[in-house]
Amino acid sequence: QVQLVESGGGLVQPGGSLRLSCAASGSLFRLNAMGWYRQAPGKQRELVARITGGGGDSTSYADSVQGRFTISRDNAKNTVYLQMNSLEPEDTAVYYCYTVDYYSGRFYWGQGTQVTVSS
Repeated sequence: QVQLVESGGGLVQPGGSLRLSCAASGSLFRLNAMGWYRQAPGKQRELVARITGGGGDSTSYADSVQGRFTISRDNAKNTVYLQMNSLEPEDTAVYYCYTVDYYSGRFYWGQGTQVTVSS
């Protein structure tokens, strides 16, 4: 069973930065793809960024965050990060970390962390 614990959300002014962290349990973390979704009130969940596992560390981003957000992982710490710069009010949402088990293909989710961008 994989467990994900997120941290780093909060209130920030437009133009500011935040870094989200997601710590995962499990010894095969390095093989698993990981990423971040977000869901704003009244909107569907949106894939924000993802990173592959197995040492490739290939990344991809939603058009809305390209150039402002950076996803990375530290396999020694079983942690994935989302660095968010130049934040906009439209980035306000609950951000969810996920991982995909390498062998089963099963998705696991974190509990979510609130990001609010407001002056």
